[in-house]
Amino acid sequence: MAGSVANSDTIVKLDDGHLNNSLSSPVQAEVYFPRLIVPFCGHIKGGMRPGKKVLVMGIVDLNPESFAISLTCGDSEDPPADVAIELKAVFTDRQLLRNSCISGEKGEEQSAIPYFPFIPDQPFRVEILCEHPRFRVFVDGHQLFDFYHRIQTLSAIDTIKINGDLQITKLG
Repeated sequence: MAGSVANSDTIVKLDDGHLNNSLSSPVQAEVYFPRLIVPFCGHIKGGMRPGKKVLVMGIVDLNPESFAISLTCGDSEDPPADVAIELKAVFTDRQLLRNSCISGEKGEEQSAIPYFPFIPDQPFRVEILCEHPRFRVFVDGHQLFDFYHRIQTLSAIDTIKINGDLQITKLG
C-alpha cells in the first residue's frame, strides 16, 4: 500500500543496493561507498582537496601476492581514467610501489620506504592525506612517505579503486 510506514520486518531498498535494517540507518558521509567487496570502486564526494583524508581499513589475505589502492579521476575504463596515485603492496619483494598514470602514460615509480608495513592475515589502516603539494601516506598511524601531486586539479580526483589480496573492513 502506497504511503505506509515499513515495519521492522521489512527491508527497505535504497539506491545503489544499500540495505536499511532496524539496527542502523544510512548516513550521508563525506565519502560515499556502495559495498566493501574487492575489487572495489567508490566515489569520493566532492573530490580531493587539501586537508581531506581517505581512510582504508582492511585485513591482508593469508597468502597474499599483492594489492593496490588507487585514487583516480573518475572510473572510466576506456579510455582509462587518470590515476593520481596508485599504492601497490607487493609481498614477494616486500615493496610498496607508488605511481601515477596520466593520459595513458605511467609516471616515475617510487619504491623507497623505511619498512614494509603489511603482514599476511593481519589488519591494517591506510590513511591518504591530501595536502597542497602532495599526498602524505600513513600506515597504522606511522607516516610512511609523501607522494607529490602529478595531477594539479585535486577536485578531479573523485574515485577510489581497491583490488588484490585483501578484505576491506572500513572506508571513510
